[in-house]
Amino acid sequence: MTAASVVVGVGLAVLTVQADIPYPRFWTVVAALPLAVPSYLGAFAAVSAFGPRGALTGALAPFGVEFPTIYGFVGAAVVLTLYTYPYVFLTTRASLLSLDVSLVEAARTLNAGRWEAFRRVTLPRIVPGIAAGALLVALYTLSDFGTPNIMRVEVFTQFIYARYNAFARDYAALLSVQLFAVTAVILAVESRIGVDDSAAYESRANRGAVSLDLGWLRYAAVAVPALIGLLALAVPVGIFGMWLFRSGPGYASGALAFSWTYGWHSVLVALLAATGAILVALPIGLRSAVSDSRLAALADRAPYVGYATPGIVLAIALVSFSLDIAPWVYKTVPLLVFAYVVRFMPQAIGSIRSSRLQVDQQLIEGARTLGRSPVSAFRSITLPLVLPGIATGGALVFLTTMKELPATLILRPLGFDTLVSYIWRVQEAGLYGQAAVPALVLIVVSGLSMAVILAQEGQNDS
Repeated sequence: MTAASVVVGVGLAVLTVQADIPYPRFWTVVAALPLAVPSYLGAFAAVSAFGPRGALTGALAPFGVEFPTIYGFVGAAVVLTLYTYPYVFLTTRASLLSLDVSLVEAARTLNAGRWEAFRRVTLPRIVPGIAAGALLVALYTLSDFGTPNIMRVEVFTQFIYARYNAFARDYAALLSVQLFAVTAVILAVESRIGVDDSAAYESRANRGAVSLDLGWLRYAAVAVPALIGLLALAVPVGIFGMWLFRSGPGYASGALAFSWTYGWHSVLVALLAATGAILVALPIGLRSAVSDSRLAALADRAPYVGYATPGIVLAIALVSFSLDIAPWVYKTVPLLVFAYVVRFMPQAIGSIRSSRLQVDQQLIEGARTLGRSPVSAFRSITLPLVLPGIATGGALVFLTTMKELPATLILRPLGFDTLVSYIWRVQEAGLYGQAAVPALVLIVVSGLSMAVILAQEGQNDS
């Protein structure tokens, strides 16, 4: 899955940044938006569209068109690739946009061909971005619970959740330790790569995009992002819209009846998590950007342990902690929000740190020489310049919190349903039509937070 996501993500990044395709900004948005769709919703839609009794399967059967089985490893791999490649796409795109164009132009003047210049100059400079995106894909795939369950693939997270529900919590804890060990191995491999992001800020004057002239192929090339957008965006929205049209907004009664309160619960905990993550991440991100001390480096890297920990593992650990040490927080909203903050705070740290690295230190020193206090200089110079990074980090935490499934299922208070927990309950009951409204609401709200991220990226491009 990770390799496929790297191929798709890097290809689309090169296509939208360096190639002369028509409307590159539009195709950038199309390529990034699948990140707003939870992969388990994509799995729902894939089964409903391409399954044995799927909508597209039935519609095309009279014409002799047959789809291979959507269930199993291949189907899960396709779905996960469609919804995880944006991690690689966004990090690689950022690396390409920060590339020193003069280096590539120098290679071309030395008679290096396009491919040779890309291989010798561009590729080594964007490997850290590719590796960062690949790490996010690997961690997401390892911790994903919903997609393998829907696609009928047996994975660690599925076994852990089943044992937890069967009250075999000791066995679930043992499996969680094993899963965490696998995660630690992935992190160890990533640390050996030695990603260094400082190069991205060395030559701002020469940043830009290398033009890749595709000739008449420029129009054919847009078929790639168009096809991916069709599968990852149009199919889910179309399937959920069809469910809504056929079943109505709400036909179930009793415990399975949909309530708009679930949407409010999702937004509430996501806002609380984003706020908490920003408050904790702000001093860490600002300090780590300007300090080379070991303490600052430790404060910057330590939160990534929580991000690397699969949600189901963190949730079970917090359940054990609350039952044994702090029973008054068991199954409460504060514990749920705490789990979100621990899991997703590194997203805010990275965004704030990147914004602070782009602030010219001479501006701050100039303000200090003019008699400004450190607080005044921070308020008038640093804070306005890092506000976009704060907004992006908050939007990232909000987006991932809205989509988080395993931690929500395990830690949510009794009777406290969110959009994702309700979707999961009706899916298990086989009431797919009942999931239409919450699924569409979840996609729209997640899309709005994705719009904030893309808008900020657009400002950085300019």
